[in-house]
Amino acid sequence: MLTTRNANEVRPMERVAFRAQTIVADVVLAALAFALAYAVAPLRLTGFGFSDLPSLTLIQLVTLYAALAGGFTVLFRRELSPWRYASIGDVLVLARIAILTAGVFLLWVFVLDRARGVPRSTLFLAPVFQMAASMGVRVLRRALHERAFVALSPLKNFSDRAAQAPPLLLIGPPSLADTYLRDVARSHDRSFTPIGIVAAEPRDVGQQVRGVCIIESLENLDAALTDLRRWNRYPRAVLFLEEPARLKGLTADQLGRLKNDGVRLLRLPSIVELAHHEGVNLVAMRDINIEELLARDPIELDRHAVGGLIRGRRVLITGAGGSIGAELCRQVAAFQCAHLSLVDFSETALFEIEREICEKYPQVPCRAVLCDVRNGERVNAIFRKEAPDLVFHAAALKHVLMVERHPCEGVLTNVVGTWNVAEAARACGAAQMVLISTDKAVDPTSVMGASKRLAEAVIQGQQSSNGTRFAAVRFGNVLGSAGSVVPIFKSQIERGGPVTVTHPDMARFFMTIPEAAQLVLHATATSADGAPGPARLFLLEMGEPVRIMDLARQMIALSGRTPGKDIEIQIVGLRPGEKLTEALLDESERAEPCAPKVLEVVSSAPLRLKGSHIAELRALAEDGDGEAVREAIFRLVAQVRGERAGAAPNLRVVAGG
Repeated sequence: MLTTRNANEVRPMERVAFRAQTIVADVVLAALAFALAYAVAPLRLTGFGFSDLPSLTLIQLVTLYAALAGGFTVLFRRELSPWRYASIGDVLVLARIAILTAGVFLLWVFVLDRARGVPRSTLFLAPVFQMAASMGVRVLRRALHERAFVALSPLKNFSDRAAQAPPLLLIGPPSLADTYLRDVARSHDRSFTPIGIVAAEPRDVGQQVRGVCIIESLENLDAALTDLRRWNRYPRAVLFLEEPARLKGLTADQLGRLKNDGVRLLRLPSIVELAHHEGVNLVAMRDINIEELLARDPIELDRHAVGGLIRGRRVLITGAGGSIGAELCRQVAAFQCAHLSLVDFSETALFEIEREICEKYPQVPCRAVLCDVRNGERVNAIFRKEAPDLVFHAAALKHVLMVERHPCEGVLTNVVGTWNVAEAARACGAAQMVLISTDKAVDPTSVMGASKRLAEAVIQGQQSSNGTRFAAVRFGNVLGSAGSVVPIFKSQIERGGPVTVTHPDMARFFMTIPEAAQLVLHATATSADGAPGPARLFLLEMGEPVRIMDLARQMIALSGRTPGKDIEIQIVGLRPGEKLTEALLDESERAEPCAPKVLEVVSSAPLRLKGSHIAELRALAEDGDGEAVREAIFRLVAQVRGERAGAAPNLRVVAGG
């Protein structure tokens, strides 16, 4: 039995031996190719090394040609490319090697003996035979690896019918279908049997991708499903080859009918989920969440910059058990941070995210800390002990109605808590701190929105010349987060309705949880550039707002039911603090592009919150005087927004109590 040391010594030797075999094989193939080209040439030499001819002999010519081929093989590093993964790129390189070999060979023999012993046809046939041989063995090896010759078996059709995995329908572009089918063949995955492809473009219909027919275009999906049912090949699962939101023409009614028929809706891992894994991980193929079917086109941000920022650094996340905080934990752990500190006041949520991180990323040191961000002394003690380089502050009270009823609690957590975390981050020497904010902070009409606007003001008041960099990230509603409209609608639909909508014209900006977490990380990487200075505020280009009424109808259709017939939609009216529409920018702000799909907010507001403001708010909140707290925070918000000092809050769209 080999020891660990001996095994480590053997592995490099095995790799060298494997590469040497590849080079030798290419040299032998080149020699055989030249010999064959010489043999079929109209004029050939009669001596084989034993005559006194002044020209080069066949053995010398073959040796010279093979040596040149081996030299170019090493030069282009073909020994590093496994034959079982041969691709079009490899074919082009092999063609280049053959042409260069023939060209240099001609120059060499011309210098040696004016190429008197080389038939001219040999110089043309040799590289052709060399290309055919080197490409052929690679294609053969790849065919064996992907078990492509199974299709030639006379019993293949019979065996397919005898024992077949559940039928799978692929939906997406042929290029992605080719990638998926190739990976299935390589991994010998037999979980499903692809029965057809529904492509986005009608021009692709009738073509085949690795033996699987493109049966219809996406606009004729219903007709394709009808034909499959008639042929007794109705799918048990549908695999979306790209984000469902990108597939134009796919309707909620169609997806609802598929779900009612018991068809599983699957998708491949996203870029975020794959993290540092290369290729397609078939094991991770999973059922689609309803939020992914409702989402707009996802935005892909610069992961290289984020990886360079996080890898090898200590990260602390407050509110780690919440929807955004938990997703931040997953993505930060995937980027291989040096240490991850999880801070939350919810015992259950903290336990769950710690267990998940420890199971999925055992290589990342992780520590869970039960702490309320309102407690400044406790927060300072934790930061001194954890010594984070990066701080993500996601802890907050986010439910509009709950904070409206409990303004004191909202101020203590959202404003005082943010101040405590910012001061602790500065005191422990953290490189950066990023606040998670919301579009409800723009022209706020609710206590929650006003408290988050003041939290932004806390961060914007942190001026840093050579210490901690501060930033805030503002985005809209998050699909699937705790308390968002999607899980509420889902539970109402499961009960049989009615689905309650506050106003038929209410609209909101939406994004997915992974996308929101990506924005936070991207903003952190962006704020790390340039000279230290004032805090920065970022927001994402969120597209057009979505009408909540349309969202309700979509979700009912996705459940396989008809809005207004199977499930009623009931209008209940605006609740305290709610707006009809949200905005991403205030009147005193403007946005400037700073990165792809990311904007930086430039504010002309005159007021930044200081310690005296926080002390006043804390005293009012601890006294429990809700009305005094409400008046104080809206007075401060008016000043932050540049309105007349002491003016009544500009509550433009507020529901009646």
